[in-house]
Order: sequence, then C-alpha cells, then structure tokens
Amino acid sequence: MARGRPGRGYRYGRWHGGPDPLAPPYDVAAAVDEIGDQVLSGSGVREALRDLLRRGLDGRRGLDALRRSVRDRLRQARQAGRMDGTLEQVRELLDQAVEAERRALFPDPDDAARLAEAELDALPQDTAGAVRALKDHQWRSPEGEAAYRQIEDLLRQEVLDSSFQGMKQALQAMQDGDSAAMQAVKDMIADLSALVDAHNRGEDTEQRFREFMDKHGQFFPDDPQSVEELIDSLARRAAAQERMLAGMSPEQRAELQDLMGQVMEDLGLQSEMAHLNDALRRARPDLPWGQRGPVPDGEQSLGMGDATTAVAELADLEALSQQLSQGYAGASLADVDEELLEQALGRSAVDDLAALRQLERELERQGYLQRSDGKMQLSPKAVRRLGATALRRVFAKLSATGRGEHDVADAGAAGELTGASREWLFGDEQPLDVVRTVRNAVLRTAGQPRPEHQRRVRIAVEDFEVVETERRTGAAVALLVDLSYSMALRGTWGAAKSTAMALHSLVTTRFPQDAIEIIGFSSTAQVLRPETLAELSVDTLQGTNLQHGLMLARRFLARHRDAEPVVLVVTDGEPTAHLEDDGTPYFCWPPMPETIARTVAEVERVARSGAVLNVFALDPEPGLVEFVHEITQRAGGRVFQPDSERLGEYVVADYLRVRRGSRRR
Repeated sequence: MARGRPGRGYRYGRWHGGPDPLAPPYDVAAAVDEIGDQVLSGSGVREALRDLLRRGLDGRRGLDALRRSVRDRLRQARQAGRMDGTLEQVRELLDQAVEAERRALFPDPDDAARLAEAELDALPQDTAGAVRALKDHQWRSPEGEAAYRQIEDLLRQEVLDSSFQGMKQALQAMQDGDSAAMQAVKDMIADLSALVDAHNRGEDTEQRFREFMDKHGQFFPDDPQSVEELIDSLARRAAAQERMLAGMSPEQRAELQDLMGQVMEDLGLQSEMAHLNDALRRARPDLPWGQRGPVPDGEQSLGMGDATTAVAELADLEALSQQLSQGYAGASLADVDEELLEQALGRSAVDDLAALRQLERELERQGYLQRSDGKMQLSPKAVRRLGATALRRVFAKLSATGRGEHDVADAGAAGELTGASREWLFGDEQPLDVVRTVRNAVLRTAGQPRPEHQRRVRIAVEDFEVVETERRTGAAVALLVDLSYSMALRGTWGAAKSTAMALHSLVTTRFPQDAIEIIGFSSTAQVLRPETLAELSVDTLQGTNLQHGLMLARRFLARHRDAEPVVLVVTDGEPTAHLEDDGTPYFCWPPMPETIARTVAEVERVARSGAVLNVFALDPEPGLVEFVHEITQRAGGRVFQPDSERLGEYVVADYLRVRRGSRRR
C-alpha cells in the first residue's frame, strides 16, 4: 500500500492494518458444490461438511491426511525405547560399586573387613533396598564410592528432570555438591507451589508470574509466556510421569517409586513436591492422571526424564489424533491444538488446519451454512443453490434423452385469449402483446433526445404487456417421498432426495404460480421444508405409511382448490403401516389387510378430489408393482418403474406433462 511522505513522494510496503482490503473475495463455490453433491447423494449437512474437511480442498491436506501423519509419528514415538533405563543404570552402577568394594575388602585379613563383606552379602535383592542399605556404608574402595555417588547424582537429575523438563542441564552444578544450586531448586519449587495455589484461588497476576520467571527462569528452558502456559506444561509432565509409572510392571514401579522417594527425602523436597502435584491436579483435572495408556517400547533404554518426555509425547499425539478425528460429540476444528500439531508435523500442517478453519468460517460468513441450537444447517441460500444444481442435472438428462419438453412453447397453454392485455409480471406464461409492448416503448422514449439517424427503439421491462386469457391455471403438487430404511438399503434414498429438491426448485423458480409441498412418510408422515429435506436422512423406524402421506396431501390440495391437483409418490415398498382411529401408527409385515384397505380408501379420497396420482416404483418386487397398478387405476394415474439414476428425469417430466393439461382421465 502507498503512504504519503511530505516532500518525498510515496513509499510502498506490506499492508498491516488488518485483512488486505484489495484481496479477492474468498471463493467457496467449489466447497458449496462438493457439500451439495454429498447432500444430494443422501448425506446430512454435518456429515457432508465433515467429509469435505476430512478430504481437504484446493491442494490442502484434510483432517484424514493430517491424522494419518500423526499416527505415523505416533508409531515412531512408540519405538523410542524402554522406560526402565534409569533402573538399569542404577543396577549397573550398584554392581560396579559392590564389586569394587569386594575387591578392596578381600585381601584385608581384619575382622572388620569380614563384617563389611557380610553386610554386602546381606544387601536386599531389590535395587532400591540395596541403594538405601549402602547409604551410610563406610567405603574402602574409592572406585566403589565414586560409583555409588554417581548413583545419587543420577537419581537426583533423573527424578527432577522427570518433573521439570530440561532440569538436567540446570542441575549440572549439583554434581559437585553445590549447596547454592540445591537451595535454588528448593526456592523455585516453594515459589512455584505458591504461584499455582494462587492461580487455583484466582489470585494470580501477570506481575507475580513475571517476578517468578525473572527469579527462576533458568529452570524453564521452554520459556512459558503466561501462568496458564506454565501450569499446562508442568501438569502435562506430571500426568505423563504417573502414566509412565502405570505402564511399568508392578516390580519395576515399586523399585522406581522407592528410589524417587529416597531422592526427595534426601533433598528435603518430599512434602513440597507432593503439595505441588496436588495443586497441579486441581488446576488441570481434565488430564489423564494415573491412567494406563500407550508407553514407548523400543530397544534403547531411556532414563526417567527421557521416558517421561516420551510418554508425554505419546499422550499429546494420542490427544491430537483424537482431536483430528472429530469423532466425538460437539467436535469442532477449534479443538485441534495448533501447538501440538506444529510440534508433531511442522508449520505446514498448521497452515493446512488454518485453511480448513477459514473454509468453515467463510461458509458461514457468506451465508451458506448456519448454526441453529448447536447444529450445522444449510441456509436457504445454499438450499436454493442445491435445488438449482439438482434441477440442472435433471434437465441435462432430459435434453440428452429427448424426454420431457421442459421448455414451454405452446402459447395457448394458459387458456383462450380475451382480447385484453395487461402489464407483464414475473412468472407469466401468457404470450406477449407485441404491438402494445412496442407502443409503450415508443411513448416512453418519445421525449428523450437521440442521435441523428438513430431509429432504434429500446424496450425496457416495464414496457412489456401480455395478452389475457380466460383462465390462468396453476398446479398444486404434492410430492410424497418414502423415508423408510429400505430406501437406504437399496441405495435409492439419494436419488429420491435429489429429485425432491430438483422439483421444488423447478416449481418455485420457473412456475411461481404453482404450489408444492414435499411430504416424507415412514412409520408416520410429515411435511418437509427444503432446509429440513437437505439435512434429512432416512428414518430408521419401521413402516411405510402411505395412508398418512396421502392424508397430508389431501389437506394441501384442499388449500389450493383452483389449481390443477397433482400427487406424485416415490416409494420402494408396499404399505406396511397405517394410522389407527386414535391417530397412533400401527406397523405389520407382511402388510395386513387393514393397512391395505385404509391406504386404498385414502387413494379413493384423493381421486374424488380430482387429483391425478402417479407412482414411481423403485423396486420391481411383484407385490409392490401389483399394488401400485391397482391404486393408480383407481385414481386415473400411471405407474413408472425408473431406475434410481433416472428418477429425477421421470418425476420432473411427468410434472411438466401434467401441468400442461395433458393428463389422461
């Protein structure tokens, strides 16, 4: 962007004032169409959006690809090594110390040497007990004593490093018995406990955190930027330490806990660390404290600090994998931890996640998706687009097969001419009154200046007039769609759903004088709005209650008595349910005579209302075919047996045929 500089012209640079005002609008058309394809195939909106986010778009990795990469990283992390490395090191050093001491005692004939040898022979079999028993031993061998002191240093470093990542480097000075370094550790833990307690009481402040980091920042090489970040890091590591211990054998766990207790007791930190762990639990009760989970199991031995890090990494990767799966109630892209994702897969993975989040935001911001009561739904704008898409597909098939004659070319379809004319209105099908239209344009532009020799007359929308007819007939269309579970089992539900949306789009956009109602029926029937239909899945309840569907269709037709009544039924099975006299649904398979009788009675009522009843049978089962032929004969309609791929073509073509008055009675 350019910025003025007095006396120096302009300077150009990157825009820093928020979103780029010159950036092209975010294009969500491809995403809307992909979601639409899934919805028209029978999926729900949430399922379709989730599928799109899993697959990704425009070269960006989706959630599935990111999760596969995380699972690969998880398999690698499980090969990091064994968790008993510290125990092995302690055992090796202990063996070295005892062996060196025995070599020093063997040549000494003194009774004290024999007593010392007896003490070595009586050492406990477990490593922790042997280390405790040798604590006050008077060493004869400098080599043995050095090995034992090395055990103490190792345990101090590993135990503290398992609680505070990176503590090894900070505690190197303790190897030389630096009391000041030890006191610094004690002061840090005391101040840390006070800080976490204050946080749990809601009394922590930014200033208090900054003072703590200024004083003890050398113990936290990851440099947390807030008290929440500090507590999160410490709590995750403490939980990982418990998870590591839970993953060991009972014998290993008992020995390591004994050694840890000795170290904390020697350092005078046992009660302080116990208090800190309790405070961290209260701060983050959501973490998997003490739960057994995946632990590393490779060939290399890991010390306590490295093993805790490996277990923490495994826990983070497991949590990240779960977040990316989005397979739990209330899942959202906001749940995915960007920091964990970057640690596991790098910055490019975060960019891919950001692209998915932006796509989801833009679908809502641009009005294609909306949330209602926590549920994702298609907006009316998106439903109109889906209906138009479904209609285009149907018309493409109609054009390819030569069926349907969907272009209205017959001028007399609306009735006999009266000789009068009127202003054209959107949706009118009457022929234009050309003479009056041109006359209106000439009168409107008569007083406007025009170039010499310019004789053209420009016609505007308000100039058009149409000739009036004696009667202007619309159609009232009731489309009944079977929602029973067999529609999904036979793979016909997607075609039925797409057909319903295509017909609704055709009626509302091309023939606004017509009325349409979509009725779904399974164990009972219900009127479906287009938005509801887009989200709808087939009913898992048993029953094909055509009787109830026809009852709702009659009520709809009764509200449009001046329109041409049309009833279209899409089904794949005989009626297996009906309404009892008290209105409760009753199901029976095979169909019972009462169900058939009540359904046929409702068909005859529809026929007496003057409506044509056409049935689109999606299953060649003889019982269904015989039944639908019977009811269409009673109602003067026809039976169609299209395959599911051509259902939309048949339904739309039949609607266009019937509304032109070409039905056969």
